[in-house]
Amino acid sequence: MWSNISIFLWQKRSFSKKLCIFATEKMKKMNTITGRNLKALREANGYTQEKMAEYLGVGRSAYANYEAGKRETPLEVLQKAADLFGCELALLFEEDETAVRNMLVCAFRADDLNADDMREVASFKCVVMNYLKMERLLGK
Repeated sequence: MWSNISIFLWQKRSFSKKLCIFATEKMKKMNTITGRNLKALREANGYTQEKMAEYLGVGRSAYANYEAGKRETPLEVLQKAADLFGCELALLFEEDETAVRNMLVCAFRADDLNADDMREVASFKCVVMNYLKMERLLGK
């Protein structure tokens, strides 16, 4: 009986380890995708990593690690970036580069924006996004 229990526990541990490895690999892939999309949208909008980091309230090195896929980007940071870029949060998780490229057509470029200016741009883009959502829901 004890040998059956120890085999079961060993199998359970082995499964847990495989599950952890699978989850870790998925997370690395997701970090890479969100990083690539953050960088593409940032560059299309003409922002530097420093300006993005300041606007998002994180350090420049942390932001650089998000773009490089080396760190998981917190959801709040992703939402704030999506607001600034005027896109749905889901776009930052999009694997299809074509969908992201299509969004780049709407990129808004301006020079020398500070964090307050960027907040104003994000607020305006949120208003536009909400208006478009309402039109979609109302079938117009």
